Amino acid sequence: MQTNTPPRSARRARNTRGPRRTIRLTRRGRIALIAAGAVVAGTAVAVPLLTTDDEGGSRPTSLLIPEGWRATQVYGAVDKVLALPAGTTKKSLAKADLKLPNDAEGNPEGYLFPATYPLGENPTPEKLLTAMVDTANKKFTGAPVAAGAQRNALNVYQAVTIASIVQAEAAAKEDMGKVARVVFNRLERGMPLQMDSTINYALGRSTLKTTTTDTKIDSPYNSYQRMGLPPTPIANPGDEAMTAAINPTPGDWLYFVTVKPGDTRFTADYAEHQRNVAEFNRLQQSASKKAETGAAK
Repeated sequence: MQTNTPPRSARRARNTRGPRRTIRLTRRGRIALIAAGAVVAGTAVAVPLLTTDDEGGSRPTSLLIPEGWRATQVYGAVDKVLALPAGTTKKSLAKADLKLPNDAEGNPEGYLFPATYPLGENPTPEKLLTAMVDTANKKFTGAPVAAGAQRNALNVYQAVTIASIVQAEAAAKEDMGKVARVVFNRLERGMPLQMDSTINYALGRSTLKTTTTDTKIDSPYNSYQRMGLPPTPIANPGDEAMTAAINPTPGDWLYFVTVKPGDTRFTADYAEHQRNVAEFNRLQQSASKKAETGAAK
């Protein structure tokens, strides 16, 4: 069940130290993609090009990093495509000498830019990670992103962090600008972001279900309990999410929920959002009952 805190004006009569109701600002789309991501996290490698080696077998020549993958997934993909023991790529960070912003404190999350990378001759984790970070720096430090971040009173690292949330939350590309606007509106009003995607990141999972217990975890990524942006990006965003983060769609929205695929509803009215959430819950319960009935046959 979805719950969420209303704006501060609607909370004044409450004991602010008491349990917080939470109507989640979470996407309810790309269900198949999320499920697939949960299954293949850290193991899937998309290899668009193959070549034949001297023994007649085929070997990958490139590695595709999809938009929205977390660093852990990228590490696992590099391990697999290079046929290395699990954990090798993550351990290589110390000697990769990645050109990351100071705010990152050595954590490349958000800067492993999604693209197709050729393996080249004698590929290593360090070479691939360096190529990803170098690509991100070219994208993010250029005039459009840098100027857009400054226009919104952000530094580039903060803009990348917002883009990562947009990438994780938006049910469709056309919703990205609106999701970004919800983030900005909540920050400007001193409201917690309350994004399920940050909870999922803290718990190392991908799911559409977040419980009240989940929202009480002690983590700097718990955007239900902590104000402002999470300390780092929560995924590696692509160009469209980055564009949305620096050019949010104009609007006064504070809440959104994808009631069903293709039907994401944004609103500034808490009561209207509650009605949208109730409709979402009814549809989910109906779908669950149908699934149970079908399984029983």
